[in-house]
Amino acid sequence: MHFLFSSGRQALPSSRRLLGKTPAAAAVTCNQFVSSAASFSTSRTVAAKNQIYQSVRNLDQFHTYQLLSSSSRTPLLTLWTTSYCPTCRVVEPLLRELVETGVGEEEGGVGFCTVEYDAPDVMEAGLGLSYMINSIPTLLSFDAQEAQTQTKVTDGRQLANRKFLEEWIRNEARRHGNRGGGGSPTSIFSGLFSKLKE
Repeated sequence: MHFLFSSGRQALPSSRRLLGKTPAAAAVTCNQFVSSAASFSTSRTVAAKNQIYQSVRNLDQFHTYQLLSSSSRTPLLTLWTTSYCPTCRVVEPLLRELVETGVGEEEGGVGFCTVEYDAPDVMEAGLGLSYMINSIPTLLSFDAQEAQTQTKVTDGRQLANRKFLEEWIRNEARRHGNRGGGGSPTSIFSGLFSKLKE
């Protein structure tokens, strides 16, 4: 909801002052008033902030994080790990640091959590099978509660590459809950859906 706020020196032009003028002159008088008024909103504009959630150890936690992410129109980035994975111990702190330092906030923000694939409740629910997790570690984004399998990352070298991860996070943050390609013109996924928008 937007309102106009006058500085107090200038009053709204009265109909009496506008009656003797031509329509064009009256419009100029009204436009002068409106341009000198300051616009403000009753709802705050809040900059997007990245969210970091606790590790997922059961299905309820996973669905809660998906709902939180979907309602805030930010993608949920999940890193699927196990307790015996040495690569995960390198990748997880790097990803956490990137998200904590604000990578992706300019593009709309992201949520991040690790999913403990070998946790008994996660294994029992078959969560990894549902999202085709066949390699550990796996980085998978969810947008509007849908797995974005086309941008899933399983290569350990890519997962340990800071520059690659920064660009991947920014690309995923551009989705804003709209599903589909959020890529920039220079990303490898940019051409997939660009023809549909024309």
